[in-house]
This record gives sequence, structure tokens and C-alpha cells, in this order.
Amino acid sequence: MSKSVIHTSKAPEPIGPYNQAIESGNMLFVSGQIAIVPETGDLLTGDIVSETHQVMKNLGAILNEAGTDYDHIVKCSIFIKNMGDFGSINEAYGQYFNKNAPARETVEVSGLPKDVNVEISCIAII
Repeated sequence: MSKSVIHTSKAPEPIGPYNQAIESGNMLFVSGQIAIVPETGDLLTGDIVSETHQVMKNLGAILNEAGTDYDHIVKCSIFIKNMGDFGSINEAYGQYFNKNAPARETVEVSGLPKDVNVEISCIAII
């Protein structure tokens, strides 16, 4: 089975040796996104709700580039620095799903790239 790289300027450029997403068959594997504003390259931090919304917008831009959307996500992985932020992250994250939410895990970690508070990756069907 072949794989194709998905890339859009409407989401942050990768900060390491990886791609924004890989399409293989009818599956899309989107790399973890953090709250970088693609238009400026600035990192959005300080307000966990705004940070989560930016992460979800970045995921949405990549999904859109691949011809799909939030409704086609089957699995998300959420990594957070502080489990105390779970409720705020969950509320912001939930606004992006109109139908059935995908499968998911949320894990507290000791650190994330660029010292952000939240990173989210997903798998979607194309």
C-alpha cells in the first residue's frame, strides 16, 4: 500500500523530521499539533482554552487539505502538561464534533515540544 504526504501552509510547518500528515489507503494519520499560529509562526500559550482551539484549527486545516473534516476522525490522542486543565481542554475540544465524537485517550505528560500545554494528534478516514 502506498502513502502520500499531506501538507498545507494553513497549518504550522513541522518542527522536526516528520510530516503534517500521511495518507495511506482511506486513512489519514495527522501528526500532533500544537498551538502555533500558522500565519505568524507565533506560539499561543497562557490560556488553555485558546491554545486548545488553535490546536484544533491546525488539525482542521490539515484535515481539509486531505479532503476530510472533524466528522471523519476516528481516533484522537491528547497530551497535556496538567491534568487540572482536562475540563477546559475537553470543553473546547468537544466543540469541534457535531456527531459522534471519536475514540480518544488523554495523557498527562511532563513536557511537550516548545513547552506547550496541549498537543493533539488524530487518525481520520478519507
